Amino acid sequence: MSSKILMVCLGNICRSPLAEGIMRAKLSKDFIVDSAGTGGWHAGELPDKRSISTAKNRGLDITSQRARQFKISDFNTFDYIYVMDNSNYKDVMALAPNEEVKSKVKLILNELFPNENVDVPDPYYGGQDGFENVFNMLNEACDVIAGKLKR
Repeated sequence: MSSKILMVCLGNICRSPLAEGIMRAKLSKDFIVDSAGTGGWHAGELPDKRSISTAKNRGLDITSQRARQFKISDFNTFDYIYVMDNSNYKDVMALAPNEEVKSKVKLILNELFPNENVDVPDPYYGGQDGFENVFNMLNEACDVIAGKLKR
């Protein structure tokens, strides 16, 4: 049985679309990878143009993605829910209908720095280099996750 993975950030236009694109590229088509935001301001929009160009520079096309808001049914749909920072973690956990689904929610950088609860910085208000930095972090974390899922 293949796994379903959800990447979550605040607006679903910067970090989680990159995480979705990176993860998708590392796994076979048997896996389902999606992303969402804890907020719904950007619902229906393309990822941030800086995320699109960062991904494109690394050979990934994320232009088929559209932002959407995280919904409670995502807890049932997905096997793994990776959040980008502690604030997203708190917001997603607050929506969890029971203890069982809470175990699906993890901070993505804990894959690289176990139990350190390190945030993926939100590059929205910065320059292009912030997006490159975020891509590198997510790429490393997704390598670890993909390795575990393929076992």
